Amino acid sequence: MSASVSGAEVARPQANRSGKSPVRRFRLAPWAPVLVLVALCAVVTAINPNFLTFGNLVRVAQSAMIPLVLGLGATFVILMGSIDLSVEGVLTLGAVSLSLLVRNGANGNDLGVLGILVVLAVGAAMGALNGLIHVRLRIPSFMATLGMWFVGVGLANAILGGLAVRITDPVIRGLALVRVLGFPWGVWVALAALLVAYVIQDHTRLGRYFYALGGGEELAALSGIPARRVRVLAFTLAGTFYALGGVLAAAQLGLGNAQIGTGRLFTTITAVVVGGTSLSGGQGSVLQTLVGVLIVSVLSNGMVLMGISPSVQTAVQGLLIIGAVALSIDRARARIVK
Repeated sequence: MSASVSGAEVARPQANRSGKSPVRRFRLAPWAPVLVLVALCAVVTAINPNFLTFGNLVRVAQSAMIPLVLGLGATFVILMGSIDLSVEGVLTLGAVSLSLLVRNGANGNDLGVLGILVVLAVGAAMGALNGLIHVRLRIPSFMATLGMWFVGVGLANAILGGLAVRITDPVIRGLALVRVLGFPWGVWVALAALLVAYVIQDHTRLGRYFYALGGGEELAALSGIPARRVRVLAFTLAGTFYALGGVLAAAQLGLGNAQIGTGRLFTTITAVVVGGTSLSGGQGSVLQTLVGVLIVSVLSNGMVLMGISPSVQTAVQGLLIIGAVALSIDRARARIVK
């Protein structure tokens, strides 16, 4: 396989021994999350027509913007067959750092947009460290990133000492308060991040390498793909997207504290998997992650409109991710479940 092979070609299923290629199954599979999203919207609308009001759609978009940005970063890592658990740590440290760098109620700093760039650099550095620990020390990705999760949250706690810093910078607050075509600026930033992620995935060599590693690292290495470097770059990109999620979270709440990332990891992984990206790697896309994020956001919004309690909502989301993982596993290839 050449290094220039496309992601779609890498993930293309091979014919089985009988000579029949399972084309129908793999053509329909990517559309399953879309059909679920359409059906879910139809059911919620039938129960409560207020779902389709513009104000409610704005609320859905607001609830989806941060999970989307986080999911984009996680998608790159999962496409390689790895996992990144550092989401909450990077997001928390990014949000806390931003609250102290821009105009705030605790010090005299006022870096404005430059503060955002610094935060993105911090996220990229944490992601790169994740990748280096993973490939250099040969530590499983879930263990390396789990450690970075606690490092990020621990540093955030140490910096603030359990306090919260109020953000008064008009540019940062404008991401949540200023609207364009009825939607907050943060929603448009999330869509811009989606566009960047899509270009990286489908129109760069790096994106094709992600698919190649997910299809089989040994074969990819024999094709001349620098597997270790690609893995480090994937984690670096993921850290950058997580830090951007921290910027949006701080803007949305108007403050930075050490609890701002709580619960984000579960939502992120759920959205990626529900969207159809395989945890075994090699199959999926950032557009599928968008669909997964919308499914989770619409489901949460719909349950609120139907008056379902938060505890039941969490249970439903848990069942959703179990079902999505069960459907995404190719049991013909998975002889042993680890």
